[in-house]
Amino acid sequence: MATIKKSLSAQKDGRGYSQILFRVSINKNQKLRLKTGIFIPEKRWDAVKERMNYGKSVGMERIEMAEKETQLKQFEAKVLRLCEMFPNDIVTKDWVENVLSLCKNLDAASLTAASVSTLIERAQNPEQYASYSFFDLMADYRNNAKKRVNGKREGDKSEVWKRNFDVLVRALHRYEMFVRLTDRKRKDFALDIDTVDHETLEDIESYLSNEHSLLEEYPRVFDKFPATTDTKRRSPKPQPRGSNTIAALFNKLRAFFHWLNEKGITDNDPFRGFEGTTSERYGTPYYITLEERNAIADFDLSEHPALEVQRDVFIFQCCIGCRVSDLLRLTNENVVNGFVEYIPTKTKGERPKVVRVPLNDRAAEILSKWRGTAPSGKLLPFISAQKYNNAIKEIFTVCGITRLVTILDSVTGQEVQRPINEVASSHMARRCFVGNIYKQVKDPNLIAPMSGHSEGSRAFARYREIDDELKMEIVKLIE
Repeated sequence: MATIKKSLSAQKDGRGYSQILFRVSINKNQKLRLKTGIFIPEKRWDAVKERMNYGKSVGMERIEMAEKETQLKQFEAKVLRLCEMFPNDIVTKDWVENVLSLCKNLDAASLTAASVSTLIERAQNPEQYASYSFFDLMADYRNNAKKRVNGKREGDKSEVWKRNFDVLVRALHRYEMFVRLTDRKRKDFALDIDTVDHETLEDIESYLSNEHSLLEEYPRVFDKFPATTDTKRRSPKPQPRGSNTIAALFNKLRAFFHWLNEKGITDNDPFRGFEGTTSERYGTPYYITLEERNAIADFDLSEHPALEVQRDVFIFQCCIGCRVSDLLRLTNENVVNGFVEYIPTKTKGERPKVVRVPLNDRAAEILSKWRGTAPSGKLLPFISAQKYNNAIKEIFTVCGITRLVTILDSVTGQEVQRPINEVASSHMARRCFVGNIYKQVKDPNLIAPMSGHSEGSRAFARYREIDDELKMEIVKLIE
């Protein structure tokens, strides 16, 4: 294993600072002398401990020294990582200095043998890589890159993920075209993986926030790159985007740049230190109680036969907690020995684990009631997801489940109160399942195998709010 001895150069720069030098010992016969490019005052170097000593520094000097210490640690980590990853006969002084110059904007953790090799190849053959445009690389990432699972790229991306990524691609195409139309100085503007920076990201964020208001003034942008590629629907007007929607798009863009960094295609990471919208914000989950669920389940809907069918589908979903995408594809073959078994579509490519949920009496009764009525062996008489959501809202209204709930407005990010029947959807069935079980056991490890959540999912953190009933009991303790 390589070791490093640090020392301070006797030569000084214009400010009287000296450069920190490395003597890297790879083995008995192989030693490298490297310049770090980091200069400090001589008084701030502890020669015995081979480290900076800035304990008594104050103000700007202390800030400067702290930054240099961070740079030194990263430089050392990169050198050791290169010595660890590559054979000794490759790791020469010139080779290390060349690689360090190529990956100066990457941290040590991002360096892999593959990324370093690509960086070198790209530097040696720049004309080959110049032919790949920003969107060519996005297409390569979309179609070929594996999804990261447990720190490794080994999971296949789902079709849903690809469709959502296509939304980002079309939006960036529109942004690029918008800049060309509105900025005379940038008529030939094109996104470039090496030049996208904080300012570009801020400009993209502003565009995404205001795109809905640009349709009438710049219709050509939307004619060429419509908001949807669904040919069965008339091209809808772009809707106002909330911060969560923009954060989701930016998270995909950031993942794209991380992939570029890993591959060594660029060392540019515009998201490092970026303070724009990158985190999605959600309120406390609202869901129906078991009492409300049972009131809906037992309500006489004989005058609304179509709603009665979808009511039973909704209650069944409340009992097994699956996503609507999985609910709609369940067949009789998914029922095995009193359990519903399926592999969640959302995570099928990254961790194909079978979810098994026992059927309680209410769920079993619903299956028995509708057995044989659905075509193609479907478990229940499902309709489309959108019609199902519309039916759920109507069911809540007819059944009198209309209490107010506090939600986050998806556009403004502000808390607002809405009747629960107006915001009810298929996902509320999933929240009903998770939320009501969580109130009883408060152990995500017991719930996740039945809900299909990933291990350590942050979704459960939102269910940790103490419910009002428990709050009242606590307050009574100090009467």
